[in-house]
Amino acid sequence: MFNVEETLKYLLNGAEDINDINALREKLEEVNKEGRTLRIKFGMDPSAPDIHLGHAVALRKIKQLQDLGHTAVVIIGDFTGAIGDPTGKSKTRNQLTDEQVKYNAQTYLEQIFKVIDKDKTELHYNSEWFANMSFKDVINLCSKTTVARMLERDDFNNRMNNHKPIAIHEFFYPLMQAYDSVEVKSDLELGGTDQTFNVMMGRNIQKDFGVAQQVPVFIPLLIGLDGKEKMSKSLGNYIGVNEDAKTMYTKVMKVPDDLIVTYYELTTDIHPDKVKNIKKLLEKGEVNPRDIKMHLARSIVSLYHTEEELKEAEANFQAIFQKKDIDVELPELVYDSNLINDEGLYPLIDCIFSTGKYKSKSEVRRLIQQGAVKLNGEKTSEFSFVPEEGMVIQVGKGNVFKLKEQEKNKTLTKTL
Repeated sequence: MFNVEETLKYLLNGAEDINDINALREKLEEVNKEGRTLRIKFGMDPSAPDIHLGHAVALRKIKQLQDLGHTAVVIIGDFTGAIGDPTGKSKTRNQLTDEQVKYNAQTYLEQIFKVIDKDKTELHYNSEWFANMSFKDVINLCSKTTVARMLERDDFNNRMNNHKPIAIHEFFYPLMQAYDSVEVKSDLELGGTDQTFNVMMGRNIQKDFGVAQQVPVFIPLLIGLDGKEKMSKSLGNYIGVNEDAKTMYTKVMKVPDDLIVTYYELTTDIHPDKVKNIKKLLEKGEVNPRDIKMHLARSIVSLYHTEEELKEAEANFQAIFQKKDIDVELPELVYDSNLINDEGLYPLIDCIFSTGKYKSKSEVRRLIQQGAVKLNGEKTSEFSFVPEEGMVIQVGKGNVFKLKEQEKNKTLTKTL
């Protein structure tokens, strides 16, 4: 038995769309009467090795529901991942190799269990059922929908209208994701709003196979640090789950003020009632958004790091960005004064590259050109600079170093 109202409150908090709230309540009451807890499906295709807070939105919701006693049914789409989700794509995706899928799946699990409770999770790989399907089974599955239905998807429809190819295997993706719901007999499925077609198809396929239909709960796509586009690693507006505490804290402080409440709702475990109070305080102008944002940063970082790491991250941020105190303990970036030219300038590209955090000098050059490098808090677009003992060099939103002159007669080293 579980508390229906409390479960409903957490499901509704931050949800973008509940297809039918009455149906959701009925499902909760039905499961409760059966004397069991909810089976909450969440599928992830290991298409890339890292996840960020945008991916973790649904995972945080699942963790909240696990804390109320419910069961997470996580499906790693090792079989569907080889196809690649065509959602939002204007062309056919390259298929991943088995080795890529296995590697990505392993890193996914390591990161997923930073968020959800492993002991309250039922884990599946969808190759468990798809690898054993006969061609007759495949034909039967395909008979459950139509080409016309598939073309209702915007991405397929747009490609058809623009005379761009759609591979047959791409039609299988939503069908396969839907069939996952049949196998695990899910009560609810959490998905991003970009997954509406696939999640709803899961509900329909369950009915076709005589399984009780799941209720879809759609989670909004998290807007990134730029305040415009959805969080994406390729856009550089992301906060990675695996990032160190200092980088994570600093990035959270970059969240636009108008998204503070959204980040509370979607990326923290703060109770919905407390989030409402924070929203009221901000709307009335009774608190400084910066102070609330620091609380948000603490709330997020504490989910992925230790208390000691959190304290160090906050002290680091306050010292550099609030007090402008450069005596804080920072990684030292050692420079060789013998390389200073006749004009008193030192090569900035070589200096930053020596940290070992960047793949090439070309990457460092691009960062400088993009305005991602600051010297004592001031952006620079120059490739040379006048070095000063104790100067703070910041690269991007998280890598900050304190300049230190190399001791005489010693080779250039870095202490990171």
